[in-house]
Amino acid sequence: MRTSREERFGLWELAVLALLREAPMHPYQMQKLLRNRHKDELLALKRGSLYHAINRLERARLIEVVRTTREGKRPERTTYSITPSGKKELIRWLQRMIDTPRTESSDLMAALSFLSFLSVDDAQKRLDERSRKLEAEIANITATMNSVSSWVPRIHLIENEYLRAMRQAELDWVRNLQKELRSGKLTWDLTKILKETRVVHERAEARVEVRAEARAKAAPPRKSPKEKTR
Repeated sequence: MRTSREERFGLWELAVLALLREAPMHPYQMQKLLRNRHKDELLALKRGSLYHAINRLERARLIEVVRTTREGKRPERTTYSITPSGKKELIRWLQRMIDTPRTESSDLMAALSFLSFLSVDDAQKRLDERSRKLEAEIANITATMNSVSSWVPRIHLIENEYLRAMRQAELDWVRNLQKELRSGKLTWDLTKILKETRVVHERAEARVEVRAEARAKAAPPRKSPKEKTR
């Protein structure tokens, strides 16, 4: 179960707490580190999102202002540090995220639930295209990891390993589904499905009407206004 604080906060807040756990820094430093460490693959690096996260954490007293400085005509830069409560929250939050599986939203899962609206041939073509894109993404992740593995400790690449493993598992599953479609093991007829669905709806509506009629017959007759006044 997610706590109310977890409902309010998101990955941006987690990233800010983690960065400030390393050292006090200002938002520009945070944004630069996130890019250099390729965290932009996990977070949409929008300036507004970062500042909103900082404001929420400051209001919750999980971070605090250390100092505000200005260099020449540049805008002021506010440096933040994590508070003792922020350190505890970071650990508690990470523990919960690691040990508790969650069903996360997925465009693919949503699309698969309506796959029958595509023809079998069209579904095969879309899955073929997805396979090619997954192969390219896996190759890109592998190349990125190989290019930095000689100087970046593995612990800082562990989320990339996870992402590659998830993409590989998805690719394996999609390829198996493609085989079943090509062999005819999995097939469907949209016209037949829609007809069966209409029959189910009609039967459900008929049952509702029957129950409503039964309740009406079982209910005691209502007295007329004249009968009530006698």
